[in-house]
Amino acid sequence: MSTGVAQRCDTALGWGSGRVGMVGRAAMCVAALLVFCGPLITVFSGAFDHSPDPTKLSLLPNNPSTINFEVAGERGIWGYLVNSLVIAGGGLLLQVSVSVFAAYALARKKFRAQALVMVAVLTTMMLPEEVIAIPLSLTIGQLGLKGTLLGVILPLGAWGFSIFVMTEFMKEIPVELEEAAKVDGASELRIFAQIVVPLCRPALGVVAVFGFTMIWDQYLLPLIVATEPADYTLTVALASLRSDDQVGPGVVLAGALLALVPSLLVYLSLQKSFLRGITSGAVKG
Repeated sequence: MSTGVAQRCDTALGWGSGRVGMVGRAAMCVAALLVFCGPLITVFSGAFDHSPDPTKLSLLPNNPSTINFEVAGERGIWGYLVNSLVIAGGGLLLQVSVSVFAAYALARKKFRAQALVMVAVLTTMMLPEEVIAIPLSLTIGQLGLKGTLLGVILPLGAWGFSIFVMTEFMKEIPVELEEAAKVDGASELRIFAQIVVPLCRPALGVVAVFGFTMIWDQYLLPLIVATEPADYTLTVALASLRSDDQVGPGVVLAGALLALVPSLLVYLSLQKSFLRGITSGAVKG
């Protein structure tokens, strides 16, 4: 199918199947690579450049130095990074756990108002953060979680997207596997832990990658919970650095590079499961 699409594109663009077509496709790939990698190159180059020029794109720093990271460290960037890592790790663990158990109940159990529960889960995805900011702030304050990392982690424990993905994936697992395990005397908890969850690894990869990205990019929630600058996450700290006239663009780019690395590492470590989960729906049925 992809070969046919490529051939039709070559025909529409006037490219043949020979050397001209190969050169044309290569040129398009290079152009797309420059468009998507240009900002990443700017971040990397500017982070290690002693005096970066944000209006110019350079592959390598003109004056390689780690002074930007040193200045960012003096501004407390490492503490903000630790806060972000703790929140992302704890929030993702809680979110995956809640999503797996909730999806198992929605996909494998039959109860009244099951469809309404699923609709309620999906509705939470349609509410902008700004709408729930005030009630969320009041709730966190009443629970005494202001100024704590737990106050940021708990609201991130349930995400409608993760529950939806896990539910739809679990529905595709053959019920016969569970029935055979029950005949062999396996308990429901054992079936859940040793049969259902291992078969959901592709979906878990998708949930983990998107969940980590969602948690890592949180700005409004950490800002609501924080009571002092030491409680900020890296995302909030970057906004503060941008408004600080005493630091240059290189310091901001150094912080942006630190914010980029964890997301990249998570994606690379879960790449196989992520791609399997994304493509699994295309090959079913």
